[in-house]
Amino acid sequence: MALIPARWVGRVGGVIRFAVLGSGSGGNSAVVESEGVRLLIDAGLSAKQLSLRLGMLGIDPGSLDGILLTHEHGDHVKGLKVFLKQYEVPVFATSQTSHVVREMGIDGGKWKTFETGQTFSIGCSQVRSFAIQHDAVDPVGFVIGSSSRRLGFVSDAGFVTRSMTDALRGLHGLFVEANYDDGLLEADTKRPWSIKQRISSRHGHLSNEQVAALIRDISHVALGRVVLGHLSSDCNKPDLIMARLKDCLGELGHGHVGLHCAGQDEPTEWFHL
Repeated sequence: MALIPARWVGRVGGVIRFAVLGSGSGGNSAVVESEGVRLLIDAGLSAKQLSLRLGMLGIDPGSLDGILLTHEHGDHVKGLKVFLKQYEVPVFATSQTSHVVREMGIDGGKWKTFETGQTFSIGCSQVRSFAIQHDAVDPVGFVIGSSSRRLGFVSDAGFVTRSMTDALRGLHGLFVEANYDDGLLEADTKRPWSIKQRISSRHGHLSNEQVAALIRDISHVALGRVVLGHLSSDCNKPDLIMARLKDCLGELGHGHVGLHCAGQDEPTEWFHL
């Protein structure tokens, strides 16, 4: 599996399908199939749960063509070490993220490094990386697919930058975190002020209002699906973010967009784009 510099080239693309294995503070992972390529994005569940949930979706873990890492935090990589001992799957990460993860003792497998902003090919599927704001060494988001069908993937991000918005234009599907509701975070009594400040900072997590603003900027007639993840169990509720986005999309005339909140404890269904 070579890491090959690429551009978005004109070709007939097949249907993309993706599912979220689990998303939340306890661990994050998703699977994407595009152009005959099967990719895992992050490995923040235990290796046992990764294998179990892939099996629930009808996937042999050994059939993965690669694992993409968004960043090095434990809830995105904690299952990787054991998983790589069980399955020989290439791992794709930025040079800095790869260095930090391997310094953590997570080695094995074949590591394929790229630089933030680079677009590369895995088989016939193209992967565009872009910088995001988070308190990690070199966090990235991804756009996966072809010129005719594309899925955007944004995990932990504290702020929506212009370059991030530009990277996510023209999508057919999007996974994005919606971590907290401003009112619920402010009223939360479990978290000290310093933690609340970190969550709501430019290097923390996205709020419902920030996600709504992003969707307002990038929604278009061909956007078919938005899946929300990393919801705080204390400081957000699915009905809050779903209602907010339904109102937003309705105002824009894009009420056709399917909305779904991914949970922590079980995989979602397959979503087809």
